[in-house]
Amino acid sequence: MQQVQVKFNDVNQVRQFVNVIDKIDLSFNLGEGRRVVDAKSILGVMALDLTRPVRLSYDSDDEGIREKLAPFIY
Repeated sequence: MQQVQVKFNDVNQVRQFVNVIDKIDLSFNLGEGRRVVDAKSILGVMALDLTRPVRLSYDSDDEGIREKLAPFIY
């Protein structure tokens, strides 16, 4: 399981993030504690407190995924 902290500056960046991970055939979870959502759901992501970094977790050791996520990693 891989975990990274991501942070979004605005709604457009959230939209770009969801578009990027939607093309990857893996399950992504975003959030902390009891508030964990499917990161491929823009409504789920928008329901989180995005004023601070949140944890993104996924099951893969593919470094290519981390490169695609680089613009969002905190």
